[in-house]
Amino acid sequence: MIGSLTLDQLRVLVTIADAGSFSAAGRQLRRAQSAISQAIGTLEAIQGVELFDRGSHRPQLTGIGRVLVEQARLVLASAARFEAVAASNRAGLEPELAIAIDPLVPTAPLIESLRALGDTFPDLPVSFSTEGLGGSLRRLRSGSAALAMCLLLPAVPDDIVAYPLLRVGMRPVVAPGHALASLGHPATPSDLEPHVQLVLSDPVDPGSANYGLSSARLWRFVDLGRRLDFLLAGFGWCRMPEHLVTDPLRTGLLKALEIQDDPTPREGLTIYAAHKRDRALGPAGRWLLDELQRRLCS
Repeated sequence: MIGSLTLDQLRVLVTIADAGSFSAAGRQLRRAQSAISQAIGTLEAIQGVELFDRGSHRPQLTGIGRVLVEQARLVLASAARFEAVAASNRAGLEPELAIAIDPLVPTAPLIESLRALGDTFPDLPVSFSTEGLGGSLRRLRSGSAALAMCLLLPAVPDDIVAYPLLRVGMRPVVAPGHALASLGHPATPSDLEPHVQLVLSDPVDPGSANYGLSSARLWRFVDLGRRLDFLLAGFGWCRMPEHLVTDPLRTGLLKALEIQDDPTPREGLTIYAAHKRDRALGPAGRWLLDELQRRLCS
């Protein structure tokens, strides 16, 4: 019951709308027509509105009746989800699964696994967020995420259990009109130092450790897409994930920048699936981890 409103009254209202009449709704709900009429009369009295126009042979929904039928459908669907989540939790499933993803992680390889998760656990509430650099690890440690797909630099922390999933290649790139694009030789530290480097930064702790910095002038970004916009506009140079710059390099919107003794691993940066060591994954989280490893590591 919601105040004086009951789910049963809403169920009767929706059934009448779908079945077409009070008598048909009574047959569908296995109740006498008088019980159906009483339920609707009580609902109208409680809400102070007329749901049906009874002036014709067959009662017709009024304007407010049509609106409230759709609201009733939403309430009933929400109640069904409420019961399904409770039932799943009684069966041992975690009450929800919160997933956090670093900005450098490509989403395309994750899509099918996330879709399969929804098919396998249709009643599991799942939250999904793309975090700024360092945000996924921070959410794991705060307990607001159970599973993260993230970079862990310079090494996997002691309080984190991590499983390598894939590598992301990083390409130094620059707009073709930028001064670095016409160097004619691999860029040295002295070549890079005076130019703006566009770097991803931790929005919560911008003073945290940074890797691969080569310039004295840093423009910091939280959002990878916005950094790409500034890169294409020629405001600076940076290392970008290969999957994001393949097309701009092919079409000439960007130019590859060769760096002398570039410290970035040629095989790319490792993307991990990770969780806190002292917080074991629930059944759905474990299922998703196994699915990601099967799909990406095989």
